[in-house]
Amino acid sequence: MSELQMRVSDDDRERTTLRLQHAFTEGRLTQLELEDRLELALTAKTYGDLLDLITDLPDEQPSVDDVIELEATHGNLKRSGDWAVPRRLRVSSKYGSVELDFSEAVVTHPVVDVELDLTYGSAKIILPDGGVANVDGFHSDYSNPKSAVPSRPRPGVLHVVVTGRSKYGGLVVRYPRKRWFAH
Repeated sequence: MSELQMRVSDDDRERTTLRLQHAFTEGRLTQLELEDRLELALTAKTYGDLLDLITDLPDEQPSVDDVIELEATHGNLKRSGDWAVPRRLRVSSKYGSVELDFSEAVVTHPVVDVELDLTYGSAKIILPDGGVANVDGFHSDYSNPKSAVPSRPRPGVLHVVVTGRSKYGGLVVRYPRKRWFAH
């Protein structure tokens, strides 16, 4: 079965409707075209159905708001809980560690690029269950990156692409730890 024949999720339909609405606000679609395409997007069954609705629109380029830079010299950087994730994160830390927890974050993009520039610190990235991460673009002089999650993109789940370097630190990518509660 080709990827175009795979069934879509509600999130996939929502992303396509947002893209169509954005194209309308830019003047690329008329009101009638928008209404027709929205109806088809909301009833789409496969990726091919959704792709047919947006192939004549330009690819979305990240805006300035879609790139966030986080920087620390001595302290640790941590993002967790309910936080808005941009398309691209540039993170630099000279002596501290970095923890990016995506498990409860609001992620509206299918792919998030994380660029790490670490000197003495390490980074930990926690993905929501089912998320995937490609760490092939991250290099450390001290250790190899460790990833306990799949690296191949999958439709409908978060895909994080990690690039950058660390001189003396490392990188760990994993899912959230399971919490066991006594009754």
